[in-house]
Amino acid sequence: MSFHILTAELIQECSTFNTGRTGLDEYRVEILATGTEAIAQRREGRAELKGFLDVAEAEGWQVTHALSATATPGPIVTAEAFEHLAGIITDAARAQKGRIHGVLLGLHGAMGAEGFDDPEGELITRLRAILGPDLPIGITLDLHTNTTPEMAAGANVAVSYKTYPHIDHVETGAQAARVLKRLMEGSAKGCTLRLKLPMLDEANGGRSDVMPTMEFYDRARRYETQPGILAVSVNAGFADADILEAGPSVLVSYDELTAGAAARAEEIARDLAQSIWEARDSCVNRFLSVPETADYVRAFKPARPGPLVIADFADNPGAGAYGDATNLLAGILDLGLENAAFGPMIDPEAAAILHQSQEGDIVTLAVGGKSDPRFGGDPLMLTGEIRHLSAEGLLVGDGPVIGGITFRFGKTAVLRVNGVDILIVTERGQAYDLQQFKAFGIIPEQCSVLGLKSQQHFRAAFEPIAAEVIVCDCGAIASPDYKIRTYTKVRRPIWPLDEISGTPEFRVS
Repeated sequence: MSFHILTAELIQECSTFNTGRTGLDEYRVEILATGTEAIAQRREGRAELKGFLDVAEAEGWQVTHALSATATPGPIVTAEAFEHLAGIITDAARAQKGRIHGVLLGLHGAMGAEGFDDPEGELITRLRAILGPDLPIGITLDLHTNTTPEMAAGANVAVSYKTYPHIDHVETGAQAARVLKRLMEGSAKGCTLRLKLPMLDEANGGRSDVMPTMEFYDRARRYETQPGILAVSVNAGFADADILEAGPSVLVSYDELTAGAAARAEEIARDLAQSIWEARDSCVNRFLSVPETADYVRAFKPARPGPLVIADFADNPGAGAYGDATNLLAGILDLGLENAAFGPMIDPEAAAILHQSQEGDIVTLAVGGKSDPRFGGDPLMLTGEIRHLSAEGLLVGDGPVIGGITFRFGKTAVLRVNGVDILIVTERGQAYDLQQFKAFGIIPEQCSVLGLKSQQHFRAAFEPIAAEVIVCDCGAIASPDYKIRTYTKVRRPIWPLDEISGTPEFRVS
């Protein structure tokens, strides 16, 4: 049978500690497109939509694509922007009601909006009100989702990434589509169980390249082969959102038509949750202070060719941090390095000033530290040579995370200061692709030291070229020290803010 499905992508991760707002213009930087225009932009990129479409085309389904809207992680979304984007999707659902057999939504799961701590759950709830309780709905999620009961209740199948760095966007979308096929055929009836742990974050933030976390994903894959189990998702949570349901969870989508599947789903969820809880102190990263990082650089003797890569962990734009903290940059500049690079430093004001001059000019200006100097350092008054200017900051990713995706930094400049090339950009974005430097004249492989504003995604493209990787906590708002942030909404008690003895209650919904 040929089916007709409605598809949409609405993807944004929001830090409630970032005092700004995400509006429609921030979505337009990455993509804000509907219908065939969105498909044209996303069809061959590393995107969930490609996975949806790969299965749909192979099965001969008709696809109505409502929206692709993604924005770099940042502050919560304005009420106006959320209502506009959600409205495009719900309007499409109303228009196609009675004509479609299923829905596939590419979501993040840690979005926030004015008036809604759980806008994804709100969207799914609105769709259910339009389409009724029986139409199959499948969702994909980032593994940093803060899942809610509303998300689980509205989704017949939920599939999260199983890689961090996230390189399985397409595979995740395809898995959700394959399960949706069974639901539309009537050979399975999907229901999603959610188990929430009393933690702010999984010990390794969901890293799929280290133990014991990678084993959780391997176990989830094995569980997915069992009778009646449609999908198993291990979610690390997103501790930069102060909401009631913040933190790790396990989702198990199961077939209600299979005897015993509901009970088995809960057993699976509890088994994984127990392992996550028992491993809560097993963080692999060693977080260096800025002085410790500087000492490490001075003493570094590479065992193989390539740069010493320093992750500016606490100022990761991918976690919603401001991306303009200066503490680590100041420490690097003091070292007197040659042929080093640092970025992206998100400073629209500095980028605009630099664009008033020419390549080769020597300029003095304040860089970084303008969003909230309490977290990550004051502005730096720097004198340097403009090495590169780009009016749009356009590039096409060629790495595992954003391969085939067009990315835009807006007005971009490279300022060389004391042997360090600083990539200064206008639009938000973390470092996760070599082209983010190469497009502007910086060759990462040839650098001695490379400071990157990222936590983990950089590893997919930069770790293979690195002599070594170290991680710095510069004190910015995405610091792994949760106690620098004031939480008022998270459900208490919660680890590590509170002491919890023994095995805690795992809440199932």
